[in-house]
Amino acid sequence: MVLTGCLREPVVDAQQQAALQKEAASIVQQFVATLKPKLKKALQEGGPAHAVAVCSKTAPTLAVQLGDETGWSIKRVSLKPRNQQTAIPDAWESAVLRRFDREQAAGKPVSGMIASHIEKGQYRFMKAQVVEPVCLVCHGKVISPDVTAALKQYYPQDQATGYELGQVRGAFSLSKRL
Repeated sequence: MVLTGCLREPVVDAQQQAALQKEAASIVQQFVATLKPKLKKALQEGGPAHAVAVCSKTAPTLAVQLGDETGWSIKRVSLKPRNQQTAIPDAWESAVLRRFDREQAAGKPVSGMIASHIEKGQYRFMKAQVVEPVCLVCHGKVISPDVTAALKQYYPQDQATGYELGQVRGAFSLSKRL
């Protein structure tokens, strides 16, 4: 990476961008590989309402831990956020999420949707989150009364319901200072 002056953006070549993208994608995989088994275990042990409680604590903690370990800022964002403190997208994230929605509606597989760019000395990366069958229990159109009660308790301003299988539910959003 070459710094071209105090007030200019760092110049990052294609090889460096590819390495940053690969690193960010690996962190997303690590996040999912850590969170998903914990949610499945919570579902098995106490049902969907228990999984909501576990997710409300585990996901933000995991994002902070991975961020501390990797030097990246990590969050999950959505146009229909569940967590009003951490999931509201900024302007770039909103634009990317809308693009992901359009691409999904046009038939593009959600699993391969990514975006990245450099802004204000930061490399930014997003990877779409697809609605899988297990997601529908808490994010679908039909939600049980016990899950609805848990959502009201842990996420009183929840907007993250009404999804269908295969839709974009949101995205992982990572950034790293260059």
